[in-house]
Amino acid sequence: MNTRAAIEQLLRAGYGNKAIARRVRVRHQRVAAIRADLGLPNVVRPAKTTCSDDAFWQRTQPVAGGHLNWTGVPCLRTTDGMLTAYRIAFRIRWQRDPEGPVKPGCDMDRCVHPDHVEDQPMRQLYTAIFGEVAA
Repeated sequence: MNTRAAIEQLLRAGYGNKAIARRVRVRHQRVAAIRADLGLPNVVRPAKTTCSDDAFWQRTQPVAGGHLNWTGVPCLRTTDGMLTAYRIAFRIRWQRDPEGPVKPGCDMDRCVHPDHVEDQPMRQLYTAIFGEVAA
């Protein structure tokens, strides 16, 4: 695949200019020019996320059942210090900081899908409603 085709594919997948530039090893101005040629809008990230969404998604791998495996190191350095993938996923989904430990609420150990992670109050509410679940 040539460089322009790779850039176009990543642009259509929703990646930001700088993330594409790093991945394809070109200047971000070239990516911006191709974005403009295609008439695609710039990617706007939510203001509350202190970790680049690109940094999170680049370190995940989809697996069967809609789950995500984390492929990077256990933590990412953010403007708030070092955060686990679970805490970053929680922030992406809920737009707030989690309370207590964050764990996957699905049946897959180590899943970091933002829709699958729960903080301590969520687990306590589940337990209050349904009782303890046998492991």
